[in-house]
Amino acid sequence: MSWFRALKDTTRSGLTVERKRLEPLIALRGAAGLAIVVAISLAAFGPAVAAGSAFGAFQAAIATFQRSWRPRPELAIASGTSLGISTFLGYLTGSHLFLFVPLLALWTFLAGLGWAAGPTIGIIASSNVAMMLVTITLPTSIGEAAGHAAMMVFGGLVQATLVVLFPVRRWGAHRDALADALAAEADYARRLRHDPLAPFDPQPLMLARSAAALTPRQARNRPAQLHGARGLAERIRPVLASLADPAVGVPEEGVERDRVRELLAAAGSILDAAARAIRTGAPVRVPAPAVAALRTPDTGAILAGPPHRAATRLGSLLRDVLETAGEVDPVEPLWHRLPARLPGHLGARGTTAPGPVAEPPPALPRPTLLKLVPTAVRAIRKEARPGSPILRHATRVSAVAVVGYLIGNALPFGHGYWAPMAAVMVMRPDFSQTYSRAVARFGGTLVGVTVATAVVQLAHPGTWTSAALAVVCAALMYLLMRTGQLAAQACVSAYVVFLLGMGGQTWDQTVPERVVLTLAGGILAMLSYALYPAWETPRLRNRLAERLIAVGEYAATVVGHYAHPAGKSCPDVRAALLAARDAHIAWDLAATRARTEPVRHRGLSRAAADDAAHALHHLGRVAMLMEAHLPERDATPVPAAEELAEALRTATRDGARAIRERRVPRWKPVREALDAWDGDGVPDRVVRRGGGLLLEALDEVTEALDTDEPPMSVKPGPDD
Repeated sequence: MSWFRALKDTTRSGLTVERKRLEPLIALRGAAGLAIVVAISLAAFGPAVAAGSAFGAFQAAIATFQRSWRPRPELAIASGTSLGISTFLGYLTGSHLFLFVPLLALWTFLAGLGWAAGPTIGIIASSNVAMMLVTITLPTSIGEAAGHAAMMVFGGLVQATLVVLFPVRRWGAHRDALADALAAEADYARRLRHDPLAPFDPQPLMLARSAAALTPRQARNRPAQLHGARGLAERIRPVLASLADPAVGVPEEGVERDRVRELLAAAGSILDAAARAIRTGAPVRVPAPAVAALRTPDTGAILAGPPHRAATRLGSLLRDVLETAGEVDPVEPLWHRLPARLPGHLGARGTTAPGPVAEPPPALPRPTLLKLVPTAVRAIRKEARPGSPILRHATRVSAVAVVGYLIGNALPFGHGYWAPMAAVMVMRPDFSQTYSRAVARFGGTLVGVTVATAVVQLAHPGTWTSAALAVVCAALMYLLMRTGQLAAQACVSAYVVFLLGMGGQTWDQTVPERVVLTLAGGILAMLSYALYPAWETPRLRNRLAERLIAVGEYAATVVGHYAHPAGKSCPDVRAALLAARDAHIAWDLAATRARTEPVRHRGLSRAAADDAAHALHHLGRVAMLMEAHLPERDATPVPAAEELAEALRTATRDGARAIRERRVPRWKPVREALDAWDGDGVPDRVVRRGGGLLLEALDEVTEALDTDEPPMSVKPGPDD
């Protein structure tokens, strides 16, 4: 992509206003906390302290809006406290340039490294640095600076208290994550009716798993509907795929396929019902046609072998999902007719004994805020290495903050903090977000300052009126912040103008320099990424190799259990699957970022990368099908499967090395293992057919990377 097109796309992205579900009650709660803090501090201490405390309450409320599964009161307190500490330390050195500039560089560098611990920490840390640049100019003595810091902490406490006293959709984010996972499964089931090879995005399942990690206090108080359903959704997905896939299931047409379509439609309806119940907390309304489809007694006469086992397993899992989703609506008596296992032949319900209901798994542990510190330190140390995108971001943002601060002080505008504040607020570890946010911030600044200036010039508001207008602007920002950066930045700009106007600063002391210096800060941020980039495109080969290793390990682990049957519950398979999903998401994120970058990957075209990723998705899907039919503990072992598992590990690791070295991977060990199977004979239909499909998927990887571009070599590798 050329620089012109990249700038065009990022500009369009930054100026886009998206249609999102608004949350007015949460916005009102944040604005109420801000109003309480401003009113108390304004009445007790005056406009200067009120402005400082308002920044603390404002930032604490923003922290509660961040995408985090941690309790919101903790985020508000952490944000207000850290901003108070930053302000006090900044004031101690603010009057001495040779002391403040090193502190600013260090503080900004640490904030940049904070992105290694997650986006929530990164955003809060970056915002604290930006706010500090403004708040250190408000006090006039060390005592006042300590008072400002204390009021910022007080602002965080007020916001945290309001979250506790007036919860809005308590556990709402967790409910949405779990409901989205079940809804994604329902959509997948419906798509499989028409396309047996339909793809599935694992992002909703991974998001639900992230939401399931709870602190000890959360684990004690979580609703019953959040117990166990995520694990059931994880187990349903491979069952749905194996039921629909013609390779290990039923033919593509015929009475068996019609029956499978009925079961898939019923599964989609039941999963949707469970998702709605979990999202709203209401009783489950079980759809009668879906229950009737699952109760049809001729399933055993139509389906046989692996498809029948998958159908039986599906019925059992769907019943468990409904039991986990909560109390069933009493107007739906057909709930009691949903079998624990699908009938194997014509007969009464009692002919099939119900299977035991699995105990809900324990909550995944999430460390408390204090125990998170060692984890964050380890993550930062891991990224503090040459070539790390996070380290490059930290270096860029600290350099830009220092240069912007020096430029702002050198210019004759006054309020020189606008330039470094704008740069710190817009800079992110990746190219597209940095550039789009820079455009949005400047555009939003123009809109917000223009509107606020017009109000000030026409109405000449007093101290209390300016405070009220600032609270209104903050409420609009809380309401619209998810619709895009343009709307949010316009509200923030107006908020700052009114807040500083509350302290007696006239519009001509804040508006012109804010516009010019905001533009300067945005330009510095954009130039820094162009001069010291951290492009994702050159790392695509490594990402692809890492995904190949992860998917290959997952497939090998599944195949190995056919040689050593251990039943359906296999922790090593689960761990390998999660690693493969992490690699999948990392690849998708890298590929998405690379598409917006103005650089070209030499040796891996976009078409080749997409085709290789599609082949790896096929490889993972075949492994998932085989996982759905893992043998029970008392099943007959397939000794040859152990050789195939080892061949898969060896071949995929060697293939990953070949991709990194710009060679085309080959799969000789896998082919030899399957040839030996054909000679000895492998009676298990699923594992033999699955092994052939795994090799086909690996050959697709080779075909995708075997291009005519000079940087890719086709010379034989060590396995050829």
